[in-house]
Parts: sequence; structure tokens; C-alpha cells
Amino acid sequence: MKILDTINSPQDLKKIKKEDLPFLSQEIRTEIINTISKNGGHLASSLGVVDLTIAIHYVFNSPEDKIIWDVGHQAYAHKIITGRREKFKTIRMHNGLSGFPKIEESCYDSFGVGHASTSISAALGFTVSRDLKNEEHKVVAIIGDGSMTGGLAFEGLQNAGHLKKDMLVILNDNEMFISQKVGAVAGYFAKLLTAGMTRKFEEKVIKTVSRFHGFGASFRKLLKRAKVMLFPGMLFEEMGFTYFGPVQGHNIDSLTVILENIKGMKGPILLHVVTKKGKGYFPAENDPIKFHGVGNFNVQTGTSEKKQVVTYTKVFSDTLVKLAQTDEKITAITAAMPEGTGLDKFAKKFPERYFDVGIAEGHAVTFAAAQAAAGLKPICAIYSTFMQRAIDNIIHDVALQKLPVIFALDRAGLVGEDGGTHHGAFDLSYLNYIPNLVIMSPADENELQHMLKTALSSRKPCAIRYPRGEGLGVKLDKSPHILQIGKGVILKEGEDICFLAIGNHVTTCMQAAELLAAKNIKASVVNMRFLKPLDVKLIKEIFSKIKKFITVEENSLIGGFGEVVKAILCGTGAIVESLGLPDKFIEHGNLKILREKCGLTAENIVQKALEIF
Repeated sequence: MKILDTINSPQDLKKIKKEDLPFLSQEIRTEIINTISKNGGHLASSLGVVDLTIAIHYVFNSPEDKIIWDVGHQAYAHKIITGRREKFKTIRMHNGLSGFPKIEESCYDSFGVGHASTSISAALGFTVSRDLKNEEHKVVAIIGDGSMTGGLAFEGLQNAGHLKKDMLVILNDNEMFISQKVGAVAGYFAKLLTAGMTRKFEEKVIKTVSRFHGFGASFRKLLKRAKVMLFPGMLFEEMGFTYFGPVQGHNIDSLTVILENIKGMKGPILLHVVTKKGKGYFPAENDPIKFHGVGNFNVQTGTSEKKQVVTYTKVFSDTLVKLAQTDEKITAITAAMPEGTGLDKFAKKFPERYFDVGIAEGHAVTFAAAQAAAGLKPICAIYSTFMQRAIDNIIHDVALQKLPVIFALDRAGLVGEDGGTHHGAFDLSYLNYIPNLVIMSPADENELQHMLKTALSSRKPCAIRYPRGEGLGVKLDKSPHILQIGKGVILKEGEDICFLAIGNHVTTCMQAAELLAAKNIKASVVNMRFLKPLDVKLIKEIFSKIKKFITVEENSLIGGFGEVVKAILCGTGAIVESLGLPDKFIEHGNLKILREKCGLTAENIVQKALEIF
């Protein structure tokens, strides 16, 4: 029997002999690799933190002790250890485990996550609540070095340092290279510094020198300075944290000793742990970027089993590079997502015009705004769901000043297995209420390249939202051309009912129209292209002939395209039905399943048409 087969809770983990924990670590890695090879998911980051996860659960007592993960990319081993081992094979599948920590999924998931840099603020909230309720449990936040680039992480750090509450922040650093020798020395000193006798000695020295007036305070500062010179972490020390590290993150025995020593300490503590992304699986160690978020792959070779397809992201990437070759004012900005947004190709071609600002979406937008004010043409490429974090910057720093920043919103609409935290369900709604902003959404990948050209030529603030994944396979024009802003296009004429669609469901409406034709119902199909400015003139022209409309969008029905159309036709006697995403957070799962549940298939559109016909 495998050791893993005996682990159904952290309490079972504590029964394992320490010397057997590395074998358990290997078994967990094998379970993760085999499952993600079938389901897809965040592999490299989860493999890198297996040993640390085991050590944390071995020392702390969850769910009483609160363990809070940042982003959630690292939480697969945590799920396996905390009673979800048997369901782990369902991760990211519809009605299966979420790919991220989720409060309603388990009492061991103290806080739901999906967006980065939240763990320290959340941990401080739990810490304050604990103290106000006179409870005694521990609070631990695990944050990756990538998430530490986000401003929210530093807001949490400074507040925690100011309040001086008892909490532990573990910085999982999987980028910094530290040799075995340096790592071993740092680990030894971390053990020494966290040991009770050493800490008590330090406190006695500080207490003694503080009695001496004049030079006592200065000597105390000198001791602190000496400490931060010998050990990296001055920034954290200055923010009010006691810093330890860096320590090797794959030595479970050493980690458990250090965590046991830290466990009883007072005040905010930061432990700097160095890990290797993809640890234990050579393809992921060798290419952690490729295996950060991966689809199905062959475990033996590490190669993907999916056929190569043309995606919206690739078309955006190729078009941007093509346009930038003849326009030196074009710059590209992203927030730690160069591969995901397709800007990696731009970065290689024009490194001096490419900027990855880290997980700092608000900064990315304001940074882009200033570039636009200075006469450049910045393209700010950020996932739809992550752009939500920069709404204030879009309003005040871009739209209010009419600065020509272009927002390329990848992953708009449903994204599938990543679920509620990652669906781009609200961008049409949260952008629609902002003045001075042009909002467009392509019907296919060919139209995407034309919209990018149009946005660059407009010299206006523009947002282009487009879906994740494979395009429709349409033939691409050799060169992108400029579209007339605010102008929709009638794709199919019919006198019985009209489908008004924006974005990737224009094709779905065309399919629905063909199905209705077989029932002798003639439907018009309009590709609206622009939400703002909306082609009101075209809608009113159609209304003079047709009185029944169905709007279709892959966005929340609240505040989206359908609501705008209904407002235009309100009081005219028109019948307007809208299909889109319901007023709830959509679960994770296969896109086909999710679209069927949300009523966004050709058959759903036909059914709705028959109801109002």
C-alpha cells in the first residue's frame, strides 16, 4: 500500500514517520502529474510546493489553524492532503474539484482565491478576527514571488507590520537561484535564528543595551542593521516583519524544524523559502513556463496531445508584431502574462518596447496612460477577469483624459475549467458605463486583426475583448484594414425575427438561422461589432421591418449588450429577448457544457425564437 492511500486528513499525515515524508512527497507528485496530464491545470507551480505543503500541514493544525494560499496555483498538494485525495481525479472537471481553493468546497480552504496578491491581506483579516474573539489558532499565508509583485501584497505587509499581530507569511520563491552551499548555510542560520535560546539571547541583548541612555538606541539599530546585512530581507524587516531565510524548500526535515520554531513566536514573521518550479518532473523543471498552465500531455514525453490550432491569442500576437514593424510608437504592456496574452513574440522582436510590469494591473493601465499622453501607442494586454482590478485607473487615468490606450482583453466570456475566478463575464458591463471608451468584440479571428488596426488608427481609448482558445478557422486577410467605428453589419437577411449578436456568438446565431430556415422561419443575423458606440441607426432601420429581436452575448446579462438594445427599443412595441450569462458566478467545466447550461447554443437560440414567434 502506498503511504498516500492512508492520508485522508492532515491528522493522518502527522502519524507518518518523518523519515517517510519524502516518499509521500514523491507519491503526491506522481498523483498530480498523472491527473493533470489528463485534466490540464497548473502543474509546475504545484509540483514545486509539495514538500513545503507537507511540512506546513505536519506542523500546523488545520482547519483550526488558518492556511491561506495566494492565487491557488500552488494548492493541489494541499487538496490531496486535506481529504480530497479520492476526488482529485475530478479536478477542473464539471461538478468536480475546483482548480483553486474554494470555501464551499472544504473547511480546509480558509479563503477562496484565483487572483493574485490577496493572501497577506486575508491572513491579516483572519488574525485580527482571531484576536478580537480571544482565540488562539495560528494564521499562515503562502505567497509566491510572482504574487509579491502585486501592490496589494505590499499593502497587506505594511498594515500587518504596523499592527504587529502574530502571523506567518511564507514567501515561496521559485525564481531566485541559490546554490546548494548557500542554501545549506542559510538554512542552518534560519534554524539557529528561529530556535528559542537564540531568540531569547537576542531579546536580552536588546533589552540590556536599551538601558544605556545615549548610545543604547543607536547600538540597537546597529544590531538590526548587522542582521539584515548578513541575511537578505531588509525590506521586510523595515516593514515590521521578523525575516528568516532564504531556506531550502525541498528539505522537509529542515522545514518542519524551522516551522516548529517559528510557530510560537510573537509578531509578524516572514519565512523566505526557495523552491524549484516543476520539482520532480523533468519536463516541467526544464520548461516551467510551458507547464505553468498546461492542457493534456503525455507523461512520458511531456509533449501535448492536442493538435495545433490557430487561436485568437495567436492572431492578436501576429497582427501586433506586423503593425509594430511599421509603427515605432507602438508599445506593449502586460501584467505577468506574456505567454498567455501572446506578447512573448512581441517581446522577442521589440524588447525595448515591451513591458511586463508584474502582477500590477492598475499600474499597467496608468503606466500605459502616461505613454499615450507622451505620444506613444500603448497596447495593454490583460485577461478580462484581471482587468477588473484596474477599473479606477481605466476611468480616471485613461477615459477621463481621453488618452488613446488600447486594452486587449483576452479570455473574455467563459474560459472553461478555471471557473468563476477566471471567466471574463463582466467586461462589457464594467466598460460600458465609462464615457469616451470605444468597445468592440470580433465575430472571428479575422475580424480581430481588423479591430486592432482600427483601434490604433482611432487615437481614442479602445477596448477589444475576445475569447480564449481556438478561432473559427476562417481565412485571414493578408493585411488588416480599418473598420468604421460604431458600424454593425447585416450578415443574413430575413423578415421574421432578428438576431443581434456581438462577439463570438455571431456564428452561433448564423447556425440558429439555418436551423430556423428548415422550419420556414426567416431570421436576420447582425454582427454588431461595437457595443460603444452602438449602431443605433441600424437597429432602428431593422425595427421598421422586424418587431422581434433576440440579443446574444457571452457576458453578464446585467449591464451588457442586451440591456442597451432593450433601452433603445423600449416603448416601441418591439419584443426583445436576451441570451447571455445569468446573474450568478458560473462554475468551472467544459465550455460546451457551460454554454449549454447558460443557453448559448444554436439550439437554445432556436428554442427562444420559437417561444416568441
